[in-house]
Amino acid sequence: MLVQELIYSTFPSISFEDTAGFALQLMDEYEVQHLPVVNDEKYIGLISKDELLDVDENSPVSASAAHLIKVSVPAREHFLTAVRICNEQNLSLVPIINEQLELQGLITPNDLVRATAIFNSVDARGGFIVLEMDKANYSFGELNKLVETNDANIVQLNTYTDNVSGAFIVSIKINKFEVSDIVATFQRYDYTIKYYFGEELYENELKENYDLLMNYLKM
Repeated sequence: MLVQELIYSTFPSISFEDTAGFALQLMDEYEVQHLPVVNDEKYIGLISKDELLDVDENSPVSASAAHLIKVSVPAREHFLTAVRICNEQNLSLVPIINEQLELQGLITPNDLVRATAIFNSVDARGGFIVLEMDKANYSFGELNKLVETNDANIVQLNTYTDNVSGAFIVSIKINKFEVSDIVATFQRYDYTIKYYFGEELYENELKENYDLLMNYLKM
């Protein structure tokens, strides 16, 4: 998914000639902490609300040019680049530019959350299994093979390194809720199961409660 597919263009931009007071008014109106600054039709950078609160409201935005946040994402970049920049800079808006350095639009953190949800198939039904291992032992092919031996498929897989333990964490989403057999298969192959989520426990409890109710009604 490219960032150009997520552009939200209704947020305003400001120029060097606009005053700090005007920019703050726009920020309050649109409920954001940043606004893009455009000069001679070129994107220059983001100005933050915190920076403008420290200057006279009649001062031009150009007076704060040295404090602009020089971040942007090309329109044809993958959206995860925007996610990274938004997280690193703690932005309320991510500016999107074209090859001519012109502002194409903006993306909000909420837009990125929705895109991440789609990217991670959160709407797909299924269970989760989270493994902990040495990075050198990671093999997608082997994990996929073990899942498929249980008549299931991997619909999403993510990895990261735990900052505290240094362990390599593999999160797997499976296309079915009954994951206990897959968990058992991983354990037979000496994989460490960090935790897993499925609906088998809930469904078993629901069935047990139903059976108890039926027995009660027959009394």
